[in-house]
Amino acid sequence: MTTLHKFLLVFIAATVMLLTSCSRDDDNNTSTFNYTTTENLLTEIDFQGYAIVTKNGNDLVRQGFGLANQTTTLPQDYELAYRIGSVSKTLTAAAIIQLKRDGFISNFNQTLDEFDSEFPNGNQITIAHLLSHQSGIPDYQFVVEDAYEQGEIMDEEDIYEVITYLISENGLNFTPGAGKQYSNSNYLIAALLVQELTQMPYHEYIQQNILNPLVMTNTYKGTNTINTNTHAEGYNNGSANSTYPIAIAFGAGDFSSTPKDMETWTNAVKTNWFSASEKDEIFAQDVPSGYVDFGLGWFTTQEGNTTLYWHGGDINGYWSMIGFIPEYDATIVLLSNQQDDSGEQRNTIIEQLLTNEFN
Repeated sequence: MTTLHKFLLVFIAATVMLLTSCSRDDDNNTSTFNYTTTENLLTEIDFQGYAIVTKNGNDLVRQGFGLANQTTTLPQDYELAYRIGSVSKTLTAAAIIQLKRDGFISNFNQTLDEFDSEFPNGNQITIAHLLSHQSGIPDYQFVVEDAYEQGEIMDEEDIYEVITYLISENGLNFTPGAGKQYSNSNYLIAALLVQELTQMPYHEYIQQNILNPLVMTNTYKGTNTINTNTHAEGYNNGSANSTYPIAIAFGAGDFSSTPKDMETWTNAVKTNWFSASEKDEIFAQDVPSGYVDFGLGWFTTQEGNTTLYWHGGDINGYWSMIGFIPEYDATIVLLSNQQDDSGEQRNTIIEQLLTNEFN
């Protein structure tokens, strides 16, 4: 396992606490793969899904691998839907940026007590803390999933109450701004903030301000059960695993999308959807080589002179990743319908691309 591989594992893990703004590992072992093209790499690691990787305007790979549905033999497709999990967070973060453009917030250092005077420790937690996972707010996901298994159905408002209860009972995991810990709670709260300030449903706000202007016609709020005619079936160890109580992932991972739409979104972010000044706030700056850091909705991985901005996602039966590399005008979209709990495939692909293709 190379140093970069270990960094990726550390930074994407929801349970890892980061005590500084970035992290590094000193293990210099090297993973060995025998491949000559990106297609060969994806084949060698048994990637299942649809992959797009471009470099300087040319496709390194643009194709499906395996089947989107093993029962119906539906092929993977550029315009087929996949659950994207936490890649949804890039849309939530963009909605918060849009709130600032629209004048609903003045800056990202506003604290939560300005919007909910009863939120515990709300005077310490800023909007920027939410989007960069520096709030110290504990993650609600496993608590709410366990409750769902016991028959308790919750919407986003109910989950918000769970979050505030967890803080009231146990406190924050750390002082806001003093560490980083990946927590879905941050993005559910951000999505609720969109609703509260605009008096518009969160998904509708994203539809009107992001999806419609970019003509992303096949990106939408996911459903508990997929439509197998238009959506890839998800699998875990060869068994269909596509059902998920999608309300649990509100704002944090509840979208489905197509490779086509995710390419459109990634290219928009890479070019001009954000202004230069917005990019300075969104993307972690001055990340040293061999380090990974988290900005407002996007990871930054630095390897030598190459900078990768990206986000990944995992949800029952699926994993995903979108990203771009400015130095090579590169776009990366990976939507898989094969669950990968460890994140090994995503981490391997990022590691191999940065050390072999983009260097």
